[in-house]
Amino acid sequence: MSEIVKQEDQSIIKPGENVVASMAQEFRKELLSLLEGGIKELIIDLTGVTMIDSIGIGVLVAAHNSISKSGGKLAVTNVPENICSLFKTMRLDQHLEIKAA
Repeated sequence: MSEIVKQEDQSIIKPGENVVASMAQEFRKELLSLLEGGIKELIIDLTGVTMIDSIGIGVLVAAHNSISKSGGKLAVTNVPENICSLFKTMRLDQHLEIKAA
C-alpha cells in the first residue's frame, strides 16, 4: 500500500517499493482512485524504489495520459539514477516531468 498525501488539487503518492508487475495492479488502483477524485497535479515520489519494470512503466504512462486528458500534470520525483537513465533511453523524459534524486 502506497503512502498518499493529498493537498487541495495536488496528491503525492509514494509506492515505497519497486514498481513491478507483482504490485502494479494495486498501484494502478490507487492512482485511478486519485485521478477519479479530480486532482490536477499528481506527484509520484520514487523514494525507496530501486527497480521499475515494463508493467510499472505502463502504469506511469497510463496515469500520465489520464491526467493529461483532464488538463492536469504528472511529475515523477526522487528518481534513482538507474531509473532516470532508463526513462531517458525510452525517451519518457520528453513526456513526463522527471526529477532525479
